[in-house]
This record gives sequence, C-alpha cells and structure tokens, in this order.
Amino acid sequence: MIAVHLESKRVEVRKARRPQRPEGFAVIRLLRGGICNTDLELQRGYYGFSGTPGHEFIGEVVESDNADLLARRVVGEINLACRKCDWCRKGLGRHCPKRSVLGIVRHPGAFREFLTLPEANLHVVPNSISDEAAVFVEPLAAACEILDQANIRRGSEVAVLGDGKLGLLIAQVLRAQEMEVHLYGRHRQKMRIAERAGVETILAGKKTPSSAYDWVIEATGSSEGLREAIRMARPRGTVFMKSTVHRPVAIDAAPVIVNEITLVGSRCGRFEPALNLLQFRRVNVTDMISETLPLSQARRAFALAAKRGVLKVLLAGES
Repeated sequence: MIAVHLESKRVEVRKARRPQRPEGFAVIRLLRGGICNTDLELQRGYYGFSGTPGHEFIGEVVESDNADLLARRVVGEINLACRKCDWCRKGLGRHCPKRSVLGIVRHPGAFREFLTLPEANLHVVPNSISDEAAVFVEPLAAACEILDQANIRRGSEVAVLGDGKLGLLIAQVLRAQEMEVHLYGRHRQKMRIAERAGVETILAGKKTPSSAYDWVIEATGSSEGLREAIRMARPRGTVFMKSTVHRPVAIDAAPVIVNEITLVGSRCGRFEPALNLLQFRRVNVTDMISETLPLSQARRAFALAAKRGVLKVLLAGES
C-alpha cells in the first residue's frame, strides 16, 4: 500500500506495509480524507512531527472482530485512550494522559490506504451522508464542542473570527441553534457559504468592534486572532480558543484580568451531534470542498490546501 509521510517539512508518498490488526482494533480502507489546518501546521513543524498525518476521514471496515462493523462505512474519534484512568471513566478520554492521537501523537494517521483504530472509536455513517460530507464529522464535532462547554442561549449574539474551514463550520453550528452569529472574515467568496445558512458576515478591515460581544470564538488560524478576540469581548465575556498554531502566542494579560474575561480552550467534540447535523442537512459542508485528489498526489494536495483562499482539499483512497 502507499502512505503519506511528513518529514522535515516535506510531503512524500511512500510504499508501506499494510498494518496488522491488534486485538480490539479494526482495519479500515480509506475512502476519503480531509487536509485540515492541523495537518498543515504539522508540516510546518508543530509537535516536531514526522510520520503519517491525517485524522479527518471516512473509510470502510475490512477487518474486525465485530461483525456489525464489517463492510460498514465509519468515521473515527481520534484519541486512543487507555479507558481505565479517571479521565476515561469520566468519558473524557481526549484528556487521558496515556492517549495517542491519530495522525498527531504516536499513532499513524489516516492518509494511507489502510489504517487502524480501536473498534470503540468508530461510528457507523448513515447511508444518507455522502463520503464527501462524512469527512467533515471530526471538525464538525469540534465545532459542536462549544455547545457542550458553555450555555449559550438561543438568540445570543456570537462573534466568530475567521472564515476558514473551522470558522465556517462553527458559524453554521451556532446558527443551527438559533443564535445571532456574526462571522468576521477577509474572503467574501468563503463567507457566502455561511450567508446561505443565515449567518451575518462582516468583511474584517483594519479594526473590529471592541467590547462588543459576550461570546467570541477565535478560529482565524493565526497568532494575531486571539489578541483580536480578547479586544472584542465585553467585560466578563468568554473567548473560545480554537486555533492551533505551532508558534507561541503573546498576549497582553492586562485586559483579560481587568475585564475578567474567561479564556476557554476548545478542541475535540462528540461525534453524535455532528452526524445528526449532517444527516438532517442542517449544515452545508460540501460547498467547502475545493478539490479532491488521489492519495498518490498528496504533495500537490498539501500545496493546494496551503494556498490562500482554498478551503477543504480531500484525498481519495487508492483501493
């Protein structure tokens, strides 16, 4: 089989052995994989990563002890937890100190013809959801996590900074919960996707409103975004931090302290709400796909995904 490999900021496609199946795991044939900002940051040096990236995927189960999973299309939660520690017993395996993470920490990612994941991590994809839409389950779950972290009432005004992939998903998720969402971005064509979902969009100029929102979500993918989000939050407001960048981010702590602003780190989320949103077509994800390329053209796909104005680039399995 072939697999994508990142090494010293280079993207390569290499021949690799088909993985063995440990007990309790499934072997999955890749159907589609999505390149996200984290993958691009890994290429740039985040975590000092080398190996096979990829954690947004849909695949078909080809080996499993669970007969109900065989030949089914699945998506998979990316954290491989011990399932024994206090965090795991609380249902928060994403914070298990012994965890590995698909395509990020100590577990080869999804950008290969065949991958492995624990059967307990897998979710069967309903037939009504296409392969292309199902690739978005993982980032959509991350967007839904905001709703689990805070009680944002319907009708609340919420600012979302960033019109990239995650920003567009977050804006649509919040709008689906009947919130008044203001999406700030710099790319009119991208923001039209959110506008079709009823999201108000604002073309961000040199200045954004200060002390204007109780709820601000930072999803710019840039180190400057967090400073801007803090400036936009009202006293006692909440800022959700969604961007993953490999460089340290410097902020002025004084306004955070003086204005008693709450900073909330926000990462992975539950897959069930994301699958529900896709199944009942309450969010539009397929308009976010810029191009689909075969796995063998991963180098070209990564280069395209890094270009300004490009949204989601998919990799198609070879088998």
